[in-house]
Amino acid sequence: MRFWAAIGRGASSEDAAREIGVSQAVGTRWFRQAGGVAPKLPPAVSGRYLSYAEREDIAIWHAQQAGVREIARRLGRSPSTISRELRRNASTRTWRLDYRASTAQWHAERRARRPKVSKLAANERLREYVQDRLAGVIRGPDGMPVPGPATRFSGRRHGPRQDRRWARCWSPEQIAARLPADFPDDESMRVSHEAIYQALYVQGRGALKRELVACLRTGRALRVPRARTRSRGKKFVTPEVMISQRPAEAADRAVPGHWEGDLIIGLNRSAIGTLVERTTRFTMLLHLPPMAGHGSTPRAKNGPALAGHGAEAVRDAIAATITTLPEQLRRSLTWDQGAEMASHAQLRIDTGLEIYFCDPHSPWQRGTNENTNGLLRQYFPKGTDLSRHSPDDLAAVAAALNGRPRKTLSWKTPAEALDELLYSAQQGSVATSG
Repeated sequence: MRFWAAIGRGASSEDAAREIGVSQAVGTRWFRQAGGVAPKLPPAVSGRYLSYAEREDIAIWHAQQAGVREIARRLGRSPSTISRELRRNASTRTWRLDYRASTAQWHAERRARRPKVSKLAANERLREYVQDRLAGVIRGPDGMPVPGPATRFSGRRHGPRQDRRWARCWSPEQIAARLPADFPDDESMRVSHEAIYQALYVQGRGALKRELVACLRTGRALRVPRARTRSRGKKFVTPEVMISQRPAEAADRAVPGHWEGDLIIGLNRSAIGTLVERTTRFTMLLHLPPMAGHGSTPRAKNGPALAGHGAEAVRDAIAATITTLPEQLRRSLTWDQGAEMASHAQLRIDTGLEIYFCDPHSPWQRGTNENTNGLLRQYFPKGTDLSRHSPDDLAAVAAALNGRPRKTLSWKTPAEALDELLYSAQQGSVATSG
């Protein structure tokens, strides 16, 4: 189907539906009913398998007494492929193993016919083993079952701040890898991790209820096509702005003016931006108030970030704050790959800052900023509404942090360290001009 072909290219269900001319609701329903997995293979035979035309050529050349390697060379196939084809798909109605293209094609299609009865549907003992490792109850040290919080499967992934089902929660890969160790002499107790995923997500493949997906680590109710995950990279991040390209002077903290930044998130998607200078640990906070309509109007797809920490809001807040500093203290800014930095190119033009991005899932590459965020949580705890704090509140908290003596600065405060740098830079410029 064209719908599933588009899904395979990485399109969303809405975009795939639009491409084939059906409503977005229909496309979403198709995707959810199939568990995110194409219900059948496309009708076109993959080039990985022999086609009927190739089997006709094999039959002719085999009748002409051509050898296996010669046939393989003419077709551009492996000799083992031709040998296996002649052995498995030959006619068996007579005492001679004659090879006919039509008979061989029938054998191949019969073997490939779907759906077959899955291992988990046919083998009750194997099915019970998989279900126990995936969804079996957990037990305390005394062996008594511990039920955990009460949950209900709604057919969708668990929401934020929601209880999840407590179970043994082995991954399909762990289950498949453990079977040979637990049943070394029983070949019937074998199943691949992919077969377990298929049984969970494709109802009709057998045996496992869809609700057991809640026991997977992700809790994802629908399987995500591989092409879609490959296209999830941040398009605004290019190799030229990765942290590996940042000058060495930023890494050794010898030269001031290199900053690290991030957002701390609170209740109702409220946020505060943080900027920390790597050499002096001087901290500046960004006020990011929610925009008009936040919380009172429905969210529009691809619309403005009403929570106040979209790309444009963050860009403007950084520019307004960082440009209060002299130019020698505006060398670079390192951030994670959050979407709030999508306008980094314009920020570079507005401020003269070189912008660099950390590698994915590597918060230690902004260790100074992560440490400062931990200190700030004393004033802005998780789960609280950060939008209630005014710019004056943020300035007071920043002054408090910048007035704390730091062991790494030989017990100077960040404010004192920054003042010394500014004074020395001013004295240097005076000496040069004199």
